[in-house]
Amino acid sequence: MNRLLAKLASRLVRTGSLTITDADGREHRFGDGSGEPVHVVIHSRRAERAIALDPMLAVPEAYMDGELDFRQGDVLALLKLTYQNLEDAGAEALVIKLGEGLRYLFRRLHQFNPAGRSRRNVQRHYDLSGDLYRLFLDEDMQYSCAYFPQPDISLEEAQRAKKRHIAAKLALAPGHKVLDIGSGWGGLGLYIARQFGAEVLGVTLSQEQHAVSCQRAQKEKLADKARFEIADYRALSGPFDRIVSVGMFEHVGVNHYRTFFDKCAQLLKDDGVMLLHTIGRTSGPTVTNAFIRKYIFPGGYIPSLSEVMPAIERSGLLVTDIEILRLHYAETLRNWRERFMANRDKVLEIYDERFARMWEFYLAGSEASFRWQDLVVFQIQLAKKRETLPLTRDYIAETEKRLAAAEGQKAFTDAAE
Repeated sequence: MNRLLAKLASRLVRTGSLTITDADGREHRFGDGSGEPVHVVIHSRRAERAIALDPMLAVPEAYMDGELDFRQGDVLALLKLTYQNLEDAGAEALVIKLGEGLRYLFRRLHQFNPAGRSRRNVQRHYDLSGDLYRLFLDEDMQYSCAYFPQPDISLEEAQRAKKRHIAAKLALAPGHKVLDIGSGWGGLGLYIARQFGAEVLGVTLSQEQHAVSCQRAQKEKLADKARFEIADYRALSGPFDRIVSVGMFEHVGVNHYRTFFDKCAQLLKDDGVMLLHTIGRTSGPTVTNAFIRKYIFPGGYIPSLSEVMPAIERSGLLVTDIEILRLHYAETLRNWRERFMANRDKVLEIYDERFARMWEFYLAGSEASFRWQDLVVFQIQLAKKRETLPLTRDYIAETEKRLAAAEGQKAFTDAAE
């Protein structure tokens, strides 16, 4: 085995059970033998060298290229073993610190996302075949963190609960003009239009998402209430009573936070409300995972609150509520990963084995980051006036309860018909 790789593994894996079969077929064991065993096979010396020098990028690349396989365990088990050891003081290998430190120097360049680049970045991920996403998402095509008021509910139920939770925080009323920045496949915008009689404009940079959203609006006879456009938020004009953005802020980049919130403040009416739903981190500023930046979300970044708050404060918007959803995304990703793996043969009918392995690593790696690292979801409620919203948060639960009852009654009526 490559000597640097052996040193890295021995320093990193203090607890647990990791076996590595090297390119010459020799087995090497690391850890104290406890827990779920993980056995990795590395098929080439080239892959050994790459992993030793840059494990955060080279491990997923080796798996994608078929140069790394598992005899015991899987991607999630390997990441669990790795992250739980990284939590131990002194266990983190110097090579990992060095690699991430070098990337930090260039993070603003990586997150430079003017309008044209933003469009290209979005197309890299969201203009993949819609059939791929239908294999693992819920029936409403919600591609963001679900909300689990009870841990044992289905993904479909949790995504409906998410839409209720967000809508309740917006304090919506009939006739409100609502802007949905990063509207995905239209599910949230259609929900708001249907449940509240609001006029919704959803904007996306994805051709695929835009086409599906418009088709859904026509099919559900909501095209007069929910309109979808391909547009960059920076090019919009308002005003709007409500602004919501779910799962889009991760693509803005730290260079553009001031622009984002300044524009939202400009678009929002004086008595308006905004709800930002974004992945965040509980630690301080850092860099985007190298694998995610290169293969999954180019230009993307997960912020800490300390990076977001200064831009909000300078925009003139007031923070009226912040909620931290901790393990909700881990459970969402577990559902997605299990559905993806159950439909892996169908994935291979759309894309190739390398793509399937890349997405397998992406979904498992994301779940692991929410379970064993510092990722969470921020829901930040904003307004311009301190008296715009009720004095207590009771209205949120009351609205959710009312919406759930209405949805249940509609489901009963539809079933009876």
